[in-house]
Amino acid sequence: MEAAAEPGNLAGIRHIILVLSGKGGVGKSTISTELALALRHAGKKVGILDVDLCGPSIPRMFGAQGRAVHQCDRGWAPVFLDREQSISLMSVGFLLEKPDEAVVWRGPKKNALIKQFVSDVAWGELDYLVVDTPPGTSDEHMATIEALRPYQPLGALVVTTPQAVSVGDVRRELTFCRKTGVRVMGVVENMSGFTCPHCTECTSVFSRGGGEELARLAGVPFLGSVPLDPELTRSLEEGHDFIREFPGSPTFAALTSIARRILDATPTCLP
Repeated sequence: MEAAAEPGNLAGIRHIILVLSGKGGVGKSTISTELALALRHAGKKVGILDVDLCGPSIPRMFGAQGRAVHQCDRGWAPVFLDREQSISLMSVGFLLEKPDEAVVWRGPKKNALIKQFVSDVAWGELDYLVVDTPPGTSDEHMATIEALRPYQPLGALVVTTPQAVSVGDVRRELTFCRKTGVRVMGVVENMSGFTCPHCTECTSVFSRGGGEELARLAGVPFLGSVPLDPELTRSLEEGHDFIREFPGSPTFAALTSIARRILDATPTCLP
């Protein structure tokens, strides 16, 4: 039997979603960022917990570099992006003295910070907490899952790209989820073709269909394919809101469809 969660800083969070992949460079942080923005535009309050301690990219993707984390009476106050506090962030990137400072830590110190992030960040009331993880199935993943397990995460989004080498690594991530008892909400295929910024035609740059086939073989939902889009890349580099600024893009349609499927799969919570 799972231990019951003690009341604490996660008590006001309705749903926790992990974003995982067995492969680096597939765009987990991109999917985490755009999922959070799409959920916010659907009227939800969203937090992002960045536990990629060696490659924290969430601050830049939201244009929040240089922002500071402050102490409050309940622990650490996250970085809020707007007055309504509809999106809040926590990342080791906010704790580094210099943006190019390397995190050269052994496993126990990383695990301790992840546990501190889970217990000491005063998120307040959130509809969703999106947890952006590093690639692989390492100590950080185990520490994250064990710290969050008492709060019964809704599940995990597993991100891949179409190539066979990525799909093979992500298949191991699905095995990791089964062994650790994490529900897989579905597979997202990122970088699924290139969307021309002039005619919006999508051309397959890599092989295609690997994510959908992986989901079929694993018996989990396939949530959708997200094409490459220069405007999405630019938005992430400049910290802009792609969901708000490019509603006519095929990538917008793909991302909002994934968010809608997440919303549809979320159990209704009483206020």
